[in-house]
Amino acid sequence: MGKVWNWEEIGTLVDRMAKGLHDHGVEKGVKVGLCLPNCPYFLIAYYAIAKTGATIVNYNPLYAEEELAKQIEDSRTDYMVTIDLKVTYDKLQKMLHCTRLNQIIVCPFTSCLPFPKNILFSIFKKSEQAVIPNDDRHISFEQLTSNDGQFDPPPINIEEDIAIFQYTGGTTGIPKGAMLTHANLTANVEQCVRWFYDLHPGQERMLAVIPFFHVFAMTTILNLSVRLGFEIIASPRFNLDETLTLIHQTRPHFFPAVPAIYNAINAHPDIKKYDLTSLRYCISGGAPLPVEVKRAFESETGCVLVEGYGLTETSPVACANPIEGANKLGSIGLPFPGTIIELHDSETGKLVASPHTRGEIWVKGPQVMKGYWNRPDETANVMQDGFLKTGDVAEYDEDGYLYIVDRIKDLILVNGYNVYPRVIEEAIYKHPSVEECVAAGVPDEHRGEAPKVWIKLKSGRHLTEEDLRHFLSDKISKIEMPRHVEFRDEPLPKTMIGKLSKKDLIAQEFQKEKNQP
Repeated sequence: MGKVWNWEEIGTLVDRMAKGLHDHGVEKGVKVGLCLPNCPYFLIAYYAIAKTGATIVNYNPLYAEEELAKQIEDSRTDYMVTIDLKVTYDKLQKMLHCTRLNQIIVCPFTSCLPFPKNILFSIFKKSEQAVIPNDDRHISFEQLTSNDGQFDPPPINIEEDIAIFQYTGGTTGIPKGAMLTHANLTANVEQCVRWFYDLHPGQERMLAVIPFFHVFAMTTILNLSVRLGFEIIASPRFNLDETLTLIHQTRPHFFPAVPAIYNAINAHPDIKKYDLTSLRYCISGGAPLPVEVKRAFESETGCVLVEGYGLTETSPVACANPIEGANKLGSIGLPFPGTIIELHDSETGKLVASPHTRGEIWVKGPQVMKGYWNRPDETANVMQDGFLKTGDVAEYDEDGYLYIVDRIKDLILVNGYNVYPRVIEEAIYKHPSVEECVAAGVPDEHRGEAPKVWIKLKSGRHLTEEDLRHFLSDKISKIEMPRHVEFRDEPLPKTMIGKLSKKDLIAQEFQKEKNQP
């Protein structure tokens, strides 16, 4: 937002916050929540908590009160770091009275703004600022960091001590905390450094529009930038026009994001107004990258857009396409250094031993989590012989490149046959009028399930259901052909990091069926 902080200033504040936390009883075994947008406080608090030996618990600032309460209780969060904006603070303040949360550390938003924006915000946006009580359950950032930063950090066992509880639905959809050790996080960052070997420490700029509290941004933006001394150009939220302006004006070199963001950039009606040629490398994660989205983005920017793959449980990156050599369309690439990926038959568990044969992805490597917090049964279900069973179905080619087919739980069973939503989506994205598309299974009294697609067309384009089916007739089989097509004028729903939300669309479908007489 225009204010610049240098690494020395950040480092000093990390040390001072670590000492302040330590003096307030934060130590190994204590859980400290971060409920913040992308801002310098996130980086400062993240490393300060890690320095004390305590465990960081990442929270989405947009969570509803019930979601916050459940995660606070499940993770045993006693301290929370947040910002003095009503939209975030007011929900957390209620948690002091209905959960185990003991104290809130409040950071001043206006201190993130340059002059005169900080003054103008205080005057014209005063209604958006929270009123913070002056009591012993609230600690101001200034109060916490008013010290010399000198204390004796505890010894940390990097293989055993938990740095992060990162909550995920995993393969069951029930939120649970993946326990990521200090070794998991540092290993995954080093793997990224080796993969993107042509980066220049201390010289490059990283654009951060996906939220730090999500594991993808935490590793590929926050930790990677700190590891290599990059300038982080941080935005508190994704806004298409603002993001394009940021790229045009600040000239970043590295831009990790989700496919929906790259797709939105491709579809911007005035894209030619913006100079995007500073971008060198972009890594797409969080969801499958449609081939047409990759082609269009690389054509527009000249940037290398590589598709990666990972999970919260793998810190998160497990494999990616290389930045040089074969960057294969539709592939998630090759395993990261030190990572073993195997495909196993999802029913028998036997190793898939030949190319172009589908199997469940199993991952072993230094980035694989220790397990799920307080859920030994869930941990046992997904861990076997040191491998993480991902629930994702893939196949590999003769060169060892992996291709995601779909998630096991997303399979559509049509008359007993397996139909993979991604196959349908990839075919639909080939139509020049389609901007966004999601495929999923809906109940069907004759077939058990039937494919349904939700589509948003590009501005000014027209497409009928009949035209779509004709277009798909030579691209997918009859059993894969969508039985239901819903065109929407508005963008399709997105998750917190901007990827298309199949879950929300299915929930809307269920509610629609429920409301029918």
